[in-house]
Amino acid sequence: MEIERINENTIKFYISYVDIEELGFEKEEIWYNRERSEQLFWQMMDEVNYREDFNPEGPLWIQVQAMEKGLEIVVTKAKVSKNGEHLELETEDGNIDLPVDEQLENILDEKFGDDKKDSEDEKAELMEENLWIIVEFDEFENLIQLSHQLHDLDDFGEETLYSYKGNYYLYMEFSYDVLDEHRQEDVISQVLEYASDSSISVHLLEEYGKKIMEVDTFKQVRKYFPKDV
Repeated sequence: MEIERINENTIKFYISYVDIEELGFEKEEIWYNRERSEQLFWQMMDEVNYREDFNPEGPLWIQVQAMEKGLEIVVTKAKVSKNGEHLELETEDGNIDLPVDEQLENILDEKFGDDKKDSEDEKAELMEENLWIIVEFDEFENLIQLSHQLHDLDDFGEETLYSYKGNYYLYMEFSYDVLDEHRQEDVISQVLEYASDSSISVHLLEEYGKKIMEVDTFKQVRKYFPKDV
């Protein structure tokens, strides 16, 4: 997926139909199945947020242009006017107002509705605060070496190992209660010595990948593949 940052509030990205199929969606269903199209959109936004730090909070103005080999999507963050009838957008051509679209409003209600329980809101806030990364290993041996390199770092967050299309992917989520920001950066630097940063979505791994180790991946790898004495 190609991503272009237009400005602070606007992002444009292009995804081919081939990439869409690799994510597990069919070309026809994204036009005729609203639930699947929204699922694809938020999956793409997860990747956009991860790669460009574009957090899709609040109302969004979404433009979708169908092209010969894929989709071009422009997403702009907006503010709802005081009377709740217009979206106020900042564009390169100046500020514009748009009437709130009912379909867009429904999508926003599903994503940002006020009827969620407080516990769910707190959980969502916690997920946004925690830093996470997905890395890919060329060889399983690299994961073994990394696990022994990080032998003194247990229970720092989540470590889930997946297998997808013959490759190994590790989802890591750091807890600020255990590691501060600088220590997290140190750990990520160590990890990237043995693996490469991946833009693949955790939703894709959850749905189409095989979960090999759900928790304590490094600890389990050290257990099954002890370091040679």
